[in-house]
Amino acid sequence: MAKAAAATATKNPTREDFAAMLEESFTRNDVQEGAVVKGKVVGIEKDIAVIDIGLKTEGRVPLREFAGHGRTADIKVGDEVEVFLDRVENALGEAVLSRDKARREESWGKLEKAFTNNEKVSGVIFNSVKGGYTVDLDGAVAFLPRSQVDIRPIRDVGPLMHNAQPFQILKMDRRRGNIVVSRRTVLEETRAGQRQELVSSLEEGQVIDGVVKNITDYGAFVDLGGIDGLLHVTDIAWRRVNHPTDVLTIGQSVKVKIIKINHETHRISLGMKQLQGDPWENISDKFVVGARMKGRVTNITDYGAFVELEPGIEGLVHVSEMSWTKKNVHPGKIVSTSQEVEVQILEVDPVKRRISLGLKQTMANPWEAFSEKHPQGSTVEGEVKNKTEFGLFIGLDGEVDGMVHLSDLDWNRPGEQVIEEYKKGDMVKAIVLDVDVEKERISLGVKQLGGDPFAEAGDLKKGAVVTCEVTAVNDGGIEVKIVDTDMTAFIKRSDLARDRNDQRPERFAVGEKVDARVTLFDKKAHKVGVSIKALEIAEEKEAVAQYGSSDSGATLGDILGTALKQREKKED
Repeated sequence: MAKAAAATATKNPTREDFAAMLEESFTRNDVQEGAVVKGKVVGIEKDIAVIDIGLKTEGRVPLREFAGHGRTADIKVGDEVEVFLDRVENALGEAVLSRDKARREESWGKLEKAFTNNEKVSGVIFNSVKGGYTVDLDGAVAFLPRSQVDIRPIRDVGPLMHNAQPFQILKMDRRRGNIVVSRRTVLEETRAGQRQELVSSLEEGQVIDGVVKNITDYGAFVDLGGIDGLLHVTDIAWRRVNHPTDVLTIGQSVKVKIIKINHETHRISLGMKQLQGDPWENISDKFVVGARMKGRVTNITDYGAFVELEPGIEGLVHVSEMSWTKKNVHPGKIVSTSQEVEVQILEVDPVKRRISLGLKQTMANPWEAFSEKHPQGSTVEGEVKNKTEFGLFIGLDGEVDGMVHLSDLDWNRPGEQVIEEYKKGDMVKAIVLDVDVEKERISLGVKQLGGDPFAEAGDLKKGAVVTCEVTAVNDGGIEVKIVDTDMTAFIKRSDLARDRNDQRPERFAVGEKVDARVTLFDKKAHKVGVSIKALEIAEEKEAVAQYGSSDSGATLGDILGTALKQREKKED
């Protein structure tokens, strides 16, 4: 009975039986949410593809998900596709499917394998974000830093977008969904291979065409057809080039010569001037020492000015050879760039490729002119330009200076004292003592204007008795002037009297006349010394010798009294 009932039930299923069988079919199906499943395109409605994945209902997927970035959708009814099952059924009773997620899951597996094997992957730059760009790696989205776009910074990335191209995966984290890629690494590897191949085909000394790719302060980079060479600024032309942009422009086609190749670093040095004749050949025959030439100032530095004598040939006018009189002036204050000047060849060094020029040599030497106009012994007048610890500098004709040494300021007084009486701007007369044209020195003297009092001293000598006029009194002694001469002297306190009690400077008054004995007279050193004490001692000795003796019985007072009376009679 039970078997018959069961058979009857099988033959005649109820609605509940159908539900149980459908549920059983769902259970037997391997389709699970959150997995990639296979489906069949059963219809295309406008921009939607209807996909059957074997469930009780279909799912709908936008056609754009089958296109990918930079590509069009190539799908038709009957095609078998892989999709990602988000949910078996949504509120509308449809399966929630995603082709993007399916492609992403598939891509992550492929990308992890490529990353492990250090392989390149294909991708499309499709958007710009902060710090870089986003790249579609066949469903997976990666980040491309701005610094990894190209070998050199590029301003416009537009031509690179929406085009499939290779990338290198630098970093990936599936848990966080992060992928970082680089286009630059791929280019560098490709470029390295090209460079190696191109470098091996080049030879030093070879002449090749190139295009100026970039310009810097120190030269220009020239593209030789896949590899760059450096054209240094000094190898652009034989003449001085201040900046490469004076001669070259980006994009300009140039013919260059390969000077040196470093096969290890792939660095190539280029030259343009080497394609022209060397203007320094036989240079000594063209530029003779002593010859005068005209040239153009090309560059001015702190130490001088460069003058172009002919294309490719420059000489240096050192700052010391620019002016006879302007010694501490910047060369830019004497000449200007592009100015045409006349110079004299001072030295030619073909080995070091140097020519020394002189600018002042083409002008009259002011020291020679002064010497001819103002010979030794002539009188000149000029303005005090400067005061130093060793003398005065006087401005003279021809923008030259003469110096009055301290010792030539006054015959009698110390120069350190006399110089304080002068100030800048004072007009001073002086005698020309010496002119040294070679050393560019002029020696002047102020005291020589009044004549040498020692030369006019007549019979004055050491031991002579002179009359002096007191000109000043101080604690240390008195200053006096020897009457009928221009000589002065200083009598120290100890030389004011024989008697110690009388050695007081205040005993004397300015204008008072006193007799003294000359104790020093040196014409060569221009020194004179007088002493009242020495005179008194000498007179005492003389009196003793004339009026007294050791056995006369006369006292020293008697002897001096008699001598004084005798002297007074002679004076009357």
